[in-house]
Amino acid sequence: MKLLLSTFLLIVLIVSSSFLQSTMAAPPPTGPLTAPSPTASYCELKCGARCANAGYKDRCMKYCGICCAECKCVPSGTYGNKSECPCYRDKKNSKGNPKCP
Repeated sequence: MKLLLSTFLLIVLIVSSSFLQSTMAAPPPTGPLTAPSPTASYCELKCGARCANAGYKDRCMKYCGICCAECKCVPSGTYGNKSECPCYRDKKNSKGNPKCP
């Protein structure tokens, strides 16, 4: 009888501890779920086209993405046409050179 009682208590302890772990887990996030911003996908598409022929594509994509996020526009084509987006055209790096490809 004591063996049966101790086995039953052991099983109850194990089952209750598994429920305790699941209730102690982090609660699901409340509030609105954040979707990727439309600007990010817009910038990826426009910068992908802008940097298609670049020798250092990863660097071009990085700086184009920074400029696109700040200016909300990217000139058409793979080179030039910066007059289409004055903000993009006027961004300068610390050395005074054009920042945006």
